[in-house]
Amino acid sequence: MASSRVKKLQDKFSGLKIDGFLVTDPLNIYYLSGFTGDAGVLLITEENKYLITDSRFEEQIKTENPDWGSVITRNYLKNACEIVAKEHVTVIGFENTIDYASYDFLDETALCDIVPFDGLVEQLRSIKDEQEIALIKKSCALADDGFRFVVEQLQAGQTELDIANDLDHYMKKHGASAQSFETIVASGEHTTWPHGTATSRQIMTGDLITLDYGYFVDGYTSDVTRTFSLGEQNEQVKEIYQLVLESQQATIEAISAGVSGAHLDEVGRSLIEKAGYGKYFNHGMGHGIGLDIHELSNVGQRFVDIMQPGQIITIEPGVYVPGVGGVRIEDDVLVNESGYDVLTHSDKNLLEL
Repeated sequence: MASSRVKKLQDKFSGLKIDGFLVTDPLNIYYLSGFTGDAGVLLITEENKYLITDSRFEEQIKTENPDWGSVITRNYLKNACEIVAKEHVTVIGFENTIDYASYDFLDETALCDIVPFDGLVEQLRSIKDEQEIALIKKSCALADDGFRFVVEQLQAGQTELDIANDLDHYMKKHGASAQSFETIVASGEHTTWPHGTATSRQIMTGDLITLDYGYFVDGYTSDVTRTFSLGEQNEQVKEIYQLVLESQQATIEAISAGVSGAHLDEVGRSLIEKAGYGKYFNHGMGHGIGLDIHELSNVGQRFVDIMQPGQIITIEPGVYVPGVGGVRIEDDVLVNESGYDVLTHSDKNLLEL
């Protein structure tokens, strides 16, 4: 699998007018090589591929990377530059996320031109293969189980932190390795904070609650949000909830290969604006997920990213009205040749528990 990914990157070299590429981002290193160590770089030339790391990983790479040329060193970039010279590389690309000291070293040491690139490997990562799709589906299924767990054990007197910690224990006990971001549990007035973190606030009967969480399963994450209630809500909250749900459903139904992220955002946002709540929807409609919680493609007003089969995106409209409450609903959706496939299936009716 990793070899085919490297080949896809190498196939881009001619069009980019480079004959080598230096990979420094840890997730991109893992994606291309399967190397799970936390230190090193990859150097990929037109014909060869090198993993440059240190002696802590010397035995590990014999198992994980037997088909890679390996260099054990304490100076990754120095050895990368030596390989560049040996292979007569004339133009090497690099990720523009490197720090200035690394850039300065390459600029001074590499005996070739160096060219920065933004999101080159990330573009490859955005289109998932069958194995990646299966892993994300597995993560989504566990996320659905996690929501049922929270709903079944919810009671007045629990704090937001209690819920977050109980969910964390459940998810890890049932196969998750780690959170992909700090779980959001927002109750009462906190629901109007789109990215509020869990606090010691106690849940009370009548509270609206927003739960936003993501967990890695076998390296890949889901990202789900549900808004629900402990007790009955007033008519305005119910109206907002139905509006957000309709916005999300309309956006999902508009998903297909070839449409832009901006178009999808407009489909859902326009419904919220027409209902008079436009100023209370203050973030993008969604984003890609995979090895990281935020990947390409993006779904928002400024993004012209074109949806492609194999991409998995979130759709997460929200309305947050101070003094009333906030509602967000988020699902993970696979873009396929015929349209879309929703991967998360937790109940989206307004649960008044």
